[in-house]
Amino acid sequence: MADILLLNGPNLGVLGTRQPEIYGHTTLAEIEDAVRRRLAEVGYGLRAEQHDGEAQMLGALHRHRDTAGAIVNPGALMIAGWSLRDALAAYDPPWVEVHLSNVWARESFRHHSVISPLALGVVAGFGAYGYLLAVDALATSLSTGGDLSRGTVDAPPAAAQTGKHPGPGAAR
Repeated sequence: MADILLLNGPNLGVLGTRQPEIYGHTTLAEIEDAVRRRLAEVGYGLRAEQHDGEAQMLGALHRHRDTAGAIVNPGALMIAGWSLRDALAAYDPPWVEVHLSNVWARESFRHHSVISPLALGVVAGFGAYGYLLAVDALATSLSTGGDLSRGTVDAPPAAAQTGKHPGPGAAR
């Protein structure tokens, strides 16, 4: 079974308690569990790392170059993380950028990402559920050879198997 890298950047290790009015009450551990379950539904394993430093994130990308793809929440490094951008440019598999909040509805300095142009796509503003949306988009891209137009509109891969979209922290 191939693995997907889930890479979270600065300050995401304190999710659940850090500004819950913006980032919600779901912890990173709960997000990782939900992502792990969704990935298992579509035939992938998970390698999850969170780092507060850009250098450690680069190391994680280099160590996990053998993964099938990645979901990356760079946190504020999206704004000026040039070495992270370079490492993502050298990471060959497809990857999806995720942000819990809608960065374009916030302060203007958050409106530009130096890494977004390299991503398969960007999911922002859906809270912890955005990670599951990223899993579905990445899995569809991998199963269609990168041609998302060949995916289905009515059900992402995991929903087609489970018939529902349970979000992190939802009753199961």
